[in-house]
Amino acid sequence: MSELKIKAYLKPSCGWSNGVRAILGKYHLNYEDIDVVNVEENYNEMVKKSNQPLSPCVEVNGKMLADVSGDEVEEYLLKNNLVKSINVKLDVKTGAGCDHHLHEETVDTHQIKRRFF
Repeated sequence: MSELKIKAYLKPSCGWSNGVRAILGKYHLNYEDIDVVNVEENYNEMVKKSNQPLSPCVEVNGKMLADVSGDEVEEYLLKNNLVKSINVKLDVKTGAGCDHHLHEETVDTHQIKRRFF
């Protein structure tokens, strides 16, 4: 299998984003972890490339997977023969969102930052 070019547009702390990180780690894939909360340019790039405002988004060899869970990323990688299936128990849920309090904190931070940019 050839080397994959992966750009993952993720929140620093989020259930969905951590699920994506867990799947990419499970397969020992190198990827660029792009912070869409603290860097406004990264968020804008994600929205432009994915045509929508929700994260995580993962770009694999130029193909954008928009608003995906770790489970959906894994399904894409397997379906397209980009990785071989392995049975590894992960200590992170790969298809679960943020806990409610953490999600509200992230949304509030994003809205505050938007007022200043």
